[in-house]
Amino acid sequence: MPLALLALAVGAFGIGTTEFVMMGLLPDVAADLGTSIPSAGHLVSAYALGVVVGAPLLAAATARMPRRRVLIWLMALFVAGNALSALAPDHTWLLAARFLSGLPHGAFFGVGAVVAADLVTPDRKARSVSLMFLGLTLANVVGVPMATLMGQHFGWRTTFLAVSATGLAAIASLALLIPAADSPAAPRTGLRGELTALRSLPVWLALGTTVAGFGALFAAYSYIAPMLTGAAGYGESTVTLLLALFGVGATAGNLLGGCLADHSLRATLFGGLASLTVVLTLFPLLMRTQATAAVAVVLLGVAAFVTGSPLQLMVMEKAASAPSLASSANQAAFNLANAGGAWIGGLALAAGLGATSPALAGAALAALGIGVAALAHAVDRRADRTPGRVVAGRVPQEAEALEAR
Repeated sequence: MPLALLALAVGAFGIGTTEFVMMGLLPDVAADLGTSIPSAGHLVSAYALGVVVGAPLLAAATARMPRRRVLIWLMALFVAGNALSALAPDHTWLLAARFLSGLPHGAFFGVGAVVAADLVTPDRKARSVSLMFLGLTLANVVGVPMATLMGQHFGWRTTFLAVSATGLAAIASLALLIPAADSPAAPRTGLRGELTALRSLPVWLALGTTVAGFGALFAAYSYIAPMLTGAAGYGESTVTLLLALFGVGATAGNLLGGCLADHSLRATLFGGLASLTVVLTLFPLLMRTQATAAVAVVLLGVAAFVTGSPLQLMVMEKAASAPSLASSANQAAFNLANAGGAWIGGLALAAGLGATSPALAGAALAALGIGVAALAHAVDRRADRTPGRVVAGRVPQEAEALEAR
């Protein structure tokens, strides 16, 4: 695999660290700024809002720029946001800085996925995308725990300065390793072409699959701590280690999904969603003992992230003539899944259905994801049988190749 993927992974590592580290630092931030923990929790929402807003807007605004330059400017914005977070004098300033930090997130992963796919031959695209996302999953295993410990011992501001330094390292890596010129085969249609591709029904069905599939994950994962303590009987001090196990599972699932999707993208997607449905359905049973609960946490990470690179690649292929905006919109869909899944899981808990009920709500969302993916497949088959019709920017030969998968 090209060394340039390392630069993308470094950027993904920094972004993944800053996205999730705030959860572990909320008590420290709240105490330092003189606000309540619920109010400090808005800092998580501010980042997510930045992702949702920034993903399509920044991808659209940079549609005609060389992609290496786009990635460098996005990472520079990321560095600025985290540096301002470290210098925040009050809660309002930090809210604004967290929103700014989230703006480049979706566009970086969206444009980065397009670059990663262009760096390799068609039969290795999914693996290439999964290697970029490896930085994100490793952030959950290594980056977030280390950054949390750093913040707890040296102050939360130190954490954001360290994340800014990671961003600077990513900028240097991008400048050195990413080709200056885009691939000659890379489509560049400008803003109008990008917006036209985003109006495609297959693109929206792919985005809908992402929302449902990862909504299933976050319906359960958002409440994994009370499940582990209330149902499996773990102590609160052990939860951090178990969450690291989730990161290990997510890393393995991400790499596995990339390898499998290069052989059969659609089969990998359906298999991953089916596996996620089964794992979440079995959660109430697996949470009865500590040993099986630990296994369940690992399996949840594997099953959910097997679908990560296939979903990203599917969106890009549905908008093959103008993939940057659609690819970035998929990152916004991930964050909508985060918010929506947590809300649905919370409804199950509020209804008094038990500590493991969010997992069952997640299973229903995963099943919905299978349904949306099946509808997308049916739309593709119907379109491919329509003479002379080009679907979502694909030429007929490309559609036939995808159908053969």
